[in-house]
Amino acid sequence: MNTIGILATEHRLIERMVKLLASELEKEKAEHAANTAFLRDAADFFRNYADKLHHGKEEDILFFELEKKPMSNEHRQMMAQLVAEHKIARENVAGLLEAAGRYEKGETDAIGELISRASRLVALYPPHIEMEDMRFFAPVMKYFTADEQARMLAACNEFDGKMAIEEKYRAVVERHEKGA
Repeated sequence: MNTIGILATEHRLIERMVKLLASELEKEKAEHAANTAFLRDAADFFRNYADKLHHGKEEDILFFELEKKPMSNEHRQMMAQLVAEHKIARENVAGLLEAAGRYEKGETDAIGELISRASRLVALYPPHIEMEDMRFFAPVMKYFTADEQARMLAACNEFDGKMAIEEKYRAVVERHEKGA
């Protein structure tokens, strides 16, 4: 597997969690009540798997190496947009956790913030992933030699080894998909 393959595989798990969050969001809107246990699991997933593991590889390996290359303006702008969207995701996950804490303390008006933050995440990820998968990753690999690509792959594998969280979060998604 190459660097793009690793990142794309991670996208598939993120998409599954986004689908679960979208489903939970519909329940919350209909019932005007929150399942904070699920929302905390989702926030943990987005914070640690999607951001620290996945975005970490993108930003600390791929984007870091791309910054050294003479890229087209289009690719530079896309990379800046992707980084900005990572920041938006982080802010919404933090807001989701903060609102969940308020809701658990009895502040029922926090449901609006929970719905808003979850809605933003559900809206953000599909086009973000589509841009990376379909319009960014493959084209920018042309900036790298085969040797540079091999070094990035090794760095991704080393990053995974340090994080060691893939199996944990796959199990979290599968548990919620089964309704447990």
